[in-house]
Amino acid sequence: MCKCVLLIVCFLTFLASVAIAGVNVSAPANGATVQSPVHYSASAGSTSCSKGVASMGIYTAPGVLAYTVNGSSISTDLKLSPGTYNTTVEQWDYCGGAATTSVKITVTDNTGVFVTAPANNSTVSSPVHYSATATTTCSKGVASMGIYTAPNQKAYVGNGSSLSTDLSLSAGTYDTVVEEWDNCGGATTTPVTIVVGGKTLSSLQASGGWAGYGELAPKYDICTKCGPGVTWSMSQGITSPSLSGKAAKFNIGGTTPYSDVLWNNHLIGDGSSQGMLDSAHKIVPTIHNLTYDVYFYGTNLSLAENLEFDLAQFVDDLGFMFGTECRMVSGQQWAVWDNVDSKWDSTGIPCKPLSNSWNHLIVQVERTSSNQLLYKSITLNGVTSTLNWTYNPFSAPGWYGIVVNFQLDGNYKQSSYSVYLDKLNVTYF
Repeated sequence: MCKCVLLIVCFLTFLASVAIAGVNVSAPANGATVQSPVHYSASAGSTSCSKGVASMGIYTAPGVLAYTVNGSSISTDLKLSPGTYNTTVEQWDYCGGAATTSVKITVTDNTGVFVTAPANNSTVSSPVHYSATATTTCSKGVASMGIYTAPNQKAYVGNGSSLSTDLSLSAGTYDTVVEEWDNCGGATTTPVTIVVGGKTLSSLQASGGWAGYGELAPKYDICTKCGPGVTWSMSQGITSPSLSGKAAKFNIGGTTPYSDVLWNNHLIGDGSSQGMLDSAHKIVPTIHNLTYDVYFYGTNLSLAENLEFDLAQFVDDLGFMFGTECRMVSGQQWAVWDNVDSKWDSTGIPCKPLSNSWNHLIVQVERTSSNQLLYKSITLNGVTSTLNWTYNPFSAPGWYGIVVNFQLDGNYKQSSYSVYLDKLNVTYF
C-alpha cells in the first residue's frame, strides 16, 4: 500500500519473497508460565529447498543450543531452572537455509494460575482478551480452566491447562477471576481486576462512507477509473455467507499483476461517516487506544497476495498510520507498517487464515503519551501474539480524524477473488 496524503491512507506495496516459512510451534505457548520439564512440540514450516528439512533444534538463550534432532519435527522435554527464557525453535534445510520462531516462557516451581492478559488493574477495551496457563501438584494434571466476570458468573470454560479467548464486556469495573480445576478435585484461582472503557463503532461493514480506490502496479498511483488494469466492487447487505445477516463483499480483479484496491472510511473528524465531525477538536485528541475487530471470510484466500487491515489517526499535524498486513504469499506472517521509512516490517507472527470459514481478527494499537505508534497485539482465531513495537509518526498537516481501511492485494496473475467482512467494530478510548 502506498502512502498518499491526498487520500490520507494509501500505502506503497512492499513485495518481499522468502525462501522458507517460520517454524510451527504448538507447545509451549508464547508467553506461557510452565513447570519443568518443559514440553516442546513443533513442526517445520515450508521451505523452497527441494531436499526438504534436515534437522531442528531448541535454543534456550542466544548461542545456547539445548536440543537437536534430525527430521522435520520436535517432541521433547527440557529440564530448566526457574526463570524467564527467550527460547528459539529453529529448522535447517539441506540447502543451507534456516528459519526460526521465538517462544518466551517463564519456568516456575510454584503451582497456580498465571495470567498474562489482561494485566491486573488495567484499563482495556472490549472484547477483552484473556490469556492464562496453570500448573498443579496433581499428578493427573489440569483438567480445565475458566473465567468468572463476577461471583458465580462463569463467562468461559475450556479444557486443558491454558486458555486464550476474548470476552465481550460492557463498560465498567470487573473483579474477574481465572480458575483452574485439576483431575484430582483441586482448584486454584487468580483475581484480575479490570476497567472496561471505550466506545465502539459497530457493524462498520454495513455503514455508509466507504470509498474504493485502485492502486496500479508498478507505481501504485491512486486511481478511481483505472481501466482494465485493476477492477473492484463492494456489495453490502450480504446474507450468505454472513454472521449478522449484513456482511459486505469486497472483490478485486483486473489485468495488471500485483495491483491493489484500498477501501477507506472516515469515522471521526474530517469527512466523518458517523456524524462525528469533531469541529471543536474535543474527541480525537483524547483518543489514544484503538481496536480493529472484524470477522473475514474467503472461499480461496490463497489467491490474495496480502490482506490489509489498517487504522489511522491524524491529530496535531501528525499522522499515525497503523498498518497491519497478513502476507498470504510471502511467508504467511503478519507485517506492520513503518510510518517514517515507508516500509513493511515482518513480525514473524504466523498468519494462516482458513478458507471457507469465518476468521476472527483483533488488532490493538495505541498512540502513546509521547506521540509514538505502539503496535500492541494481534489476535487471529483466538491466538494472541503480543508485539509492543513502537514507531514514529509522519508529518500530516491539515488532516484531522480517525480512519479505518481494508485492502486487497492482487497476486502475480491478478486473479479475481472476494473477501467478506462482518461484525467490523472499531473501539476507541
